[in-house]
Amino acid sequence: MAYTYEELKSKTVADLRKIAAETTHEAVKGYTQLNKEHLLAALCEAFGITTHEHRKVVGIDKSAIKAEIRELKKKRDSALEAHDHAQLKAVRRNIHELKRKLHRASVIAS
Repeated sequence: MAYTYEELKSKTVADLRKIAAETTHEAVKGYTQLNKEHLLAALCEAFGITTHEHRKVVGIDKSAIKAEIRELKKKRDSALEAHDHAQLKAVRRNIHELKRKLHRASVIAS
């Protein structure tokens, strides 16, 4: 049976051990001694499941914000070369705010 990361993550340790008992992959060897975190990683390796949770950005234009961040990074570099600390601080603050905006708008894709 094919499992997803979310399905495996929602199962109990006992259920994961039953699944591991049916699997002959080298990664799940010694499954009776593994805790849930390690057992989940071993099963994902055995089944070839990626453990990275993908996120998608909702409600904003991600590419426009990333383009703006790239432009601000160029300004940051020029402010560093010019030793303009006031401009450097302002640019870094803008970059930080834009990155936080992206982070707040991202949700786990399901």
